[in-house]
Amino acid sequence: MPTNHDKNLSALPDILTLQQACDVLNCHPNTLRAWDNKGLLKAIRFGARRDRRYKKEDILKVLNQK
Repeated sequence: MPTNHDKNLSALPDILTLQQACDVLNCHPNTLRAWDNKGLLKAIRFGARRDRRYKKEDILKVLNQK
């Protein structure tokens, strides 16, 4: 039976902002930036500011590794 946590994760969009990804993983934004720089969790970069976005499936993979 799905838990509330599972329901919340399924309600997330397919592409998450840096802050949304941090909220799901319970980590600091600088941690995700470092992981991106190391290639551990690659971000999608877009726009003139090169903002980071993360695929929900990649975030879920990281959660399942914990």
